[in-house]
Amino acid sequence: MGSVAGSNGKNGKQKTARDMILSLGLISLAAGVIYLFIPHDDSAPDLKRVDYRVELLTARRAASYPVAAPQGLTADWKATSVRFSGENFNRWHLGFHDSEGEYVAVEQSAQKPSVFIDDATQGARETKVTQRIGDATWTRYEGDRYDALVLREKGSTTVVAGTAPFDRLTKMAQALRTT
Repeated sequence: MGSVAGSNGKNGKQKTARDMILSLGLISLAAGVIYLFIPHDDSAPDLKRVDYRVELLTARRAASYPVAAPQGLTADWKATSVRFSGENFNRWHLGFHDSEGEYVAVEQSAQKPSVFIDDATQGARETKVTQRIGDATWTRYEGDRYDALVLREKGSTTVVAGTAPFDRLTKMAQALRTT
């Protein structure tokens, strides 16, 4: 007796497995070709430089304290973010990236110092180390995310914080001017 139509037996199962493997191979080949032709860059994106002059003038007119911004930094310091919030204790923020790609922020506020410092330093803790910068004594804070220099003055607190080492934080603090 002959074989019944439609029952391929062992031969049919081999064809199905072979077809699946061929399909998988073709899909993998197509994915590889697509991957080769799609541009991909693993480097960090180039951060856009921001002009903070208008926000600085606005903050200096509105804030209840002298607002600080750097003067005389070299061109390798790139301003990347700026904010002033009069409703949020006259909070001033100016963010930079240095030539090494490290982040440094200038933060100022009339908010209660302990709350503001904790927020601006990302939870860094006060050390017993102080350093004289200009006519002021700044306190060092160290943290898992940011290190910081903190200056408490009557009516406001200034924080220079970021991922940069203390020598770069000091460079920023030295450059700060309120006029």
